[in-house]
Amino acid sequence: MSAGAPLTAVLCGAGNRGLAAYGAYALHHPDELRFVAVAEPDPRRRARFAAQHGIPAECQFATWEELLAQGRIADLCFNTTQDRLHLPVTLAALRAGYHVLLEKPLAPTLDQTLALVAAAEQSGRVVQVCHVLRYTPFFATLHAILRSGRLGQIVTVEHRENVAFWHMAHSYVRGHWRNQALSSPMILAKCCHDLDLLVWNLDSLVAQLVSTGGLRHFRPEHAPPGATARCTDPCPAGATCPFDARRIYLDPARAGWPVTVISEDLTPEARRRALEHGPWGRCVYRCDNDVVDHQTVNMVLEDGTNVTLIMHGHAHEESRAMRYDGSRATLRGLFTARMGVIELHDHLTGHRETITIPPGASGHGGGDFGVVRAFLSAVREGRPGLTGARAALESHLLAFAAEESRLKQVVVDMRRFRAQMSHRA
Repeated sequence: MSAGAPLTAVLCGAGNRGLAAYGAYALHHPDELRFVAVAEPDPRRRARFAAQHGIPAECQFATWEELLAQGRIADLCFNTTQDRLHLPVTLAALRAGYHVLLEKPLAPTLDQTLALVAAAEQSGRVVQVCHVLRYTPFFATLHAILRSGRLGQIVTVEHRENVAFWHMAHSYVRGHWRNQALSSPMILAKCCHDLDLLVWNLDSLVAQLVSTGGLRHFRPEHAPPGATARCTDPCPAGATCPFDARRIYLDPARAGWPVTVISEDLTPEARRRALEHGPWGRCVYRCDNDVVDHQTVNMVLEDGTNVTLIMHGHAHEESRAMRYDGSRATLRGLFTARMGVIELHDHLTGHRETITIPPGASGHGGGDFGVVRAFLSAVREGRPGLTGARAALESHLLAFAAEESRLKQVVVDMRRFRAQMSHRA
């Protein structure tokens, strides 16, 4: 690759992440990245991505198998397929000689995750996982404060993943991640980000963990009286139901995600048809969902620090909130789409410092562009990325251990769990 030329890439999966997150980076930075081929089964999405990036017809493919069968026709492969395809697509891309940017999670099962990490390390290529929050100004600032020692000895940590009620309904009740057999456990699909941040921020490994949770609300017995199978039937309970699909998707003020997921055509008529005939118009109490809507993971680190992660899908606003209590200071943080705020309370002086961090220039508080920028740098410099496959593994092990603990109602010894995984790998 030429030092001054943009790196070239192929895209497997032209959905929301491929199009709006990583494809957008190439449009904003054509001197750094250029997409030369795309694989996407939906012809409208495939054509839209190809038009935006000037990809000729002979480089547009309906399946990832067709694209990767061409051999290496670019420097990079962006794998933004659904969770169940992460392993086969990544293995094929590595065999073809690509460096890979892989949407999280690594894979939906433990055995597949271990296989992917092993393949990444054996390939000698850069495989970077999209743990985008590490690349945000907010979490970079938080990380620097924690590593500075200003808090003294960290004793307890609380981290909350507050999933907005409408996001829960869209993604984990009606959507792609609603059913574990079709995707991943929610603690992995949603919280591998959060577990990755905890692994990154804290100096000690988890010694043991216990997890509880379940599917409390989105069940048939909680449907309002008279509720119909679809919100468009019409449902008599719609006026008092916060999850009414008409309220979420037919609002003309909503023109981006998640509306863009249900229909390429954003006219009112097309949106309504999508609700009448597609999965997005189903009553949230009458879907085939089985993933949790709340889960708590309690962890004890090897150095004695106690950590609690709470995830739930009933928040008024999408946010992450955290508290780190140390021997010298307390840190409280709030990360939303609007801004990030970090407060530091010094025990000795009583001084309170407030740090306000504006949103980044891309999604996830700037992390979407940040992860691409870091990936390109890692490839050019021939070094592992900050969130390479091996670095991402620990957060995934914690997620799988948490799900085992929740389902079996046991305390998991992480030393033993890691040893078992090493043997399986």
